[in-house]
Amino acid sequence: MARATFLLPAAKRFGGQQAGADVARMLGRADRAQGGGDGRRAQLRRHFQLTPDHWPMAALTRQMDAGDAAGSAWLRADPSYVRPDINGARLLAIGAALGMDDEDRAAFLPALRPLFGDAGFPIDAPHPSRWYLRLPPGAKLPAFAEPGDALGADLFDHLAEGSEGRRWRVLLGEAQVVLHNHPRNAQRAEQGRPPVNSLWFWGGGVLPDAVRPAHAALRSGDEIALALADAAGIARPLPAVFGLESGDEMFDLHEARDLAALERDWLSPACAALARGELRQLVLDLADGRSWSFTPGQRWRFWRKPQPRLDA
Repeated sequence: MARATFLLPAAKRFGGQQAGADVARMLGRADRAQGGGDGRRAQLRRHFQLTPDHWPMAALTRQMDAGDAAGSAWLRADPSYVRPDINGARLLAIGAALGMDDEDRAAFLPALRPLFGDAGFPIDAPHPSRWYLRLPPGAKLPAFAEPGDALGADLFDHLAEGSEGRRWRVLLGEAQVVLHNHPRNAQRAEQGRPPVNSLWFWGGGVLPDAVRPAHAALRSGDEIALALADAAGIARPLPAVFGLESGDEMFDLHEARDLAALERDWLSPACAALARGELRQLVLDLADGRSWSFTPGQRWRFWRKPQPRLDA
C-alpha cells in the first residue's frame, strides 16, 4: 500500500481555524510528535539528505534552470524592491513577487553586467525572477540571509556583516544606484508594478555531490523544493487535489492558509483513501516541527476525543 506525506505551514498560519467532524476525529486518533525542527529549511531537510551537508540553493536552482551549475560556485542576486522608511529601508518583495518578465530581464541585466563583471562575478538570469552570480571555485562568502527571513524587515538588519560582508554591501549599494536610475522602472510604474531598485544576495555555494530523497516523488510548485527534487530526480507538478500516482509521494502544501480548502481538497480525500485501505500511512509534517501520523488501525481508538485544530 502507498504512503503520502503533506508538507504544511506552521500551525499558527491557520489562525485557530477548526476542521470538520470527520477530519477532527482522525486528528484526535492520530499519533503526534513534536521537535522536528522549526522553519521551512528544517522541514525540507527532514526529507532530503545533501552530501556534503550544506544548503547551496543558488547552485541547485541554477542546475534546475540552466543545467550548468557544476564546476562553479553560485550566488543568487535576485531582483528586489526596497522602500525607504523613517528607520531605514524595508525589503518588500523579491523575485517572482515583483512580476518579472523577459522585458525586465533584457532591460536590467545589461546595466548590471559591467559592475559585477569588473568585480569578477558575471551576472545572468536564465529565469526572469532568478538572477545569478557565477563565483570562482573556493570563493569565500559571508552569511547571507534567506529571502523568507528578510521580507518585511529592515534591510540593514539582514545585510552580510564583517570584513567579508563589506565587499558585498558596497556592491549592493552600487547596484542600487544603477537600478534606481534605470528608465525601465518608470515603465514598470506606468504598468502599476513596483520598481526593481535593489538585489538580494543569498543561497551561495557549490552543487552537492548527491541529493538523496526520503520519498519516491515530490509534488510541489515551490522553487526551492523543486530544485531539491530535481537534483534527486523526483520532481513532479503539484495537482489541484489529492491523488496518488506512485507508492510513496510527498505533497508540498506549505502555502496553505485556508483549513477548509485544505480539508476539502487534501485531508478528506486522503483520509478516505486510508479508510478504503489504499493508503498505509498519511503524515502531516508542519513547518513548526509538529507532525501527525495516520494509519488505518487508528480507527479503533474510538475513546479518543476529536481534535479540530492542528495546533493541539
